Amino acid sequence: MFSLALHSIRKRPGRFAATLLAAFLGATIIMTFNSMHDTAGAAGVDKVSSESLSTAAAVVGGYGSLLVFFAIASTLTVNVRQRESEMDLLRSAGATPAQLKRMVVVEAAVVALLGAALAIVPAMLAGNALLDLFKDSGQVKDSVDHSFGPIALSSGIDITLLAAVGAAFLAVRRATKAHDKKPQRTRLRTISGYAALGLGVAMCLTTFAMGKDAGPEAMAPPAYGAIMLSVGFAVFSPRLLAAIVGKSGDLSLTAANLRHRTAQLSGVLMPLILFVGITTATLYMQAVENDHIKQSGIAKTIDDKQLETLNFVVVGIIAAFACVMLINTLYATTTYRGQEFGQQRLAGATPGQVLRTVGLESLILAATGIFFGTIAAIAGIVPFALARTDSMPEQGPGIWLAVAGTAVAATLVTSVATAHRRLRTPAVEAVALAA
Repeated sequence: MFSLALHSIRKRPGRFAATLLAAFLGATIIMTFNSMHDTAGAAGVDKVSSESLSTAAAVVGGYGSLLVFFAIASTLTVNVRQRESEMDLLRSAGATPAQLKRMVVVEAAVVALLGAALAIVPAMLAGNALLDLFKDSGQVKDSVDHSFGPIALSSGIDITLLAAVGAAFLAVRRATKAHDKKPQRTRLRTISGYAALGLGVAMCLTTFAMGKDAGPEAMAPPAYGAIMLSVGFAVFSPRLLAAIVGKSGDLSLTAANLRHRTAQLSGVLMPLILFVGITTATLYMQAVENDHIKQSGIAKTIDDKQLETLNFVVVGIIAAFACVMLINTLYATTTYRGQEFGQQRLAGATPGQVLRTVGLESLILAATGIFFGTIAAIAGIVPFALARTDSMPEQGPGIWLAVAGTAVAATLVTSVATAHRRLRTPAVEAVALAA
């Protein structure tokens, strides 16, 4: 199976492009921020600079690890699902489920190692730029030099490899179980989803116990609470999408398509919910903190500047990762529908009607992701504002509109543009090729 996996990568490298991109970006982020640990531990670094660098590495390193797993998992899930005919052929030739798992896991491991290797040089450059950002904000002394050492290198390779192997194992395990006519959600997934939701609610409620005098560190519990709620909603995305589509009746072709493809399209909801929930919560809580400091008439401390820098960097990372996940998943999912589009056209649908259906599906998906992401964000924003300012947040809808608009644009443009490209293939040829 090892040689078969390598042969598969060599013959069809385009199939693994999305996974390679996710692994590359993930390894770059992990190495970039963990190089701050190497820098903080270098000789001659003062205590304040060391603490600032270590905090940044610890906080963003945790976010990065989570996002790497979700990004690689979403691309591998789509990849494995689109190879069902190949898996069936291998089974008919005598391959066992264990052998298929090993093949997919080896493929993922090879791609992850390649992505991590390609990320080393960009991570060095990004780490140096990040250190300059900390110097400009006064959090780190100008005399500190960037160091890219064993912590950055080992963490980038290890985390990326573990995320790829774990995501590949789960993806092929899910695909193997999906051979039953009634695929069941695993107990572990269900427990994990409820645990994330319960932990998210608990952390948001913990904010009220900290009191107004807690300072900006009161942002941590609601921020992590919003993250865990977003993760919980993302885990249950197939159920959420099925519940919403079920309310639309049986008369709509779009609703019928969504109802039959909830398992495939739920992979699109995951990055949408994470992007909207985490980005909205972080930006609004930072805005509440900035307004509170301004109204108090006090200058920002080093800790305040560090927190603001971390929040904006985290949001930037989340936005980039979520958009990459979303675009990769939508592109792969829509590309795989070439046969479906061909069949619709042979049945009398025009290309314009197909594109309108795809566009409406995308809007429903975007609205669903925005809705649950917003719930997760509000659950973190309101407790923080009440604990920090003793009042409801007064910031306008501008931030939310920007986040929601980005989510809608990324979803709609990617899916419609990919569908338009697939529709260039004649209907008869598209059906024949897919068959």
